[in-house]
Amino acid sequence: MSSITTDQGIVHYEVFGRGKPVILLHGYQGSWGLWQETMAYLGAFYRTYALDFWGFGESGTKRSTYAVKDFVGLVYQFMDQLGIVRAPLVGHSMGGTVSLMTAIQHPDRVQKVVVIGSPISGSSLYFFPRVFGYRAFGWLTYHNLWIYKGFYRILSPFYSKDKNWAQMMDRDVSRTSLEAFFSSIGSLRRTDLRPSLHTIQCPVMGMYGDTDIVVNPNQWKPLLDGVANVRVERFNKAGHFIMLDEPISFNQKLKNFLDEDIPAS
Repeated sequence: MSSITTDQGIVHYEVFGRGKPVILLHGYQGSWGLWQETMAYLGAFYRTYALDFWGFGESGTKRSTYAVKDFVGLVYQFMDQLGIVRAPLVGHSMGGTVSLMTAIQHPDRVQKVVVIGSPISGSSLYFFPRVFGYRAFGWLTYHNLWIYKGFYRILSPFYSKDKNWAQMMDRDVSRTSLEAFFSSIGSLRRTDLRPSLHTIQCPVMGMYGDTDIVVNPNQWKPLLDGVANVRVERFNKAGHFIMLDEPISFNQKLKNFLDEDIPAS
């Protein structure tokens, strides 16, 4: 277990492997633990970092807000403190939105971006993640997690094919702070990156599962329309958690993209 101290509290992270750095960012109600199998694979080729956003996993909760823009600042501080000048960002769901926003705001720090089931526009979130962003509903759900856990356990085959998915969710949801629970998804719901996509200078790959029930899987379309250097990979048998549903294909496509040289400007 490793951590750094930021201006807004402790940030927990894990690191595995040697070589050029790659930073993995989890999604809403998630943690670095989602990336364990990905890190085991990528670690043979890259020095792979996975961190917990403030309010999630084992990171601190000394914040009043947990907006997407706050997590952009976290990534910037994380890279600074670890001496990572420039690196690819790989983000799942909300983590992919953070990755794109970081590339927009700090183009000199981001080498490539990979988004996995990420909303480009917050309006693409389906009903349940969207309503968690309303304080009353989020508060009620957070204080009755046993009902929420029972609900997603029933629907778990639609979320992911991985038989351990519900157990991973139980672990991560239980460690999410109340403020992060509704503040982060509320911010994500209000985010729309479409007007700024054209400013992204680095290569981008969008990976989307056709059976996603969290984010509209057609979010690859605005990505394709807005980013100059973009690639789209669709997985017709995967949902929101592509790295769990189709791990072999996911890992191969991810590594191939990371391995590609970037032409000089």
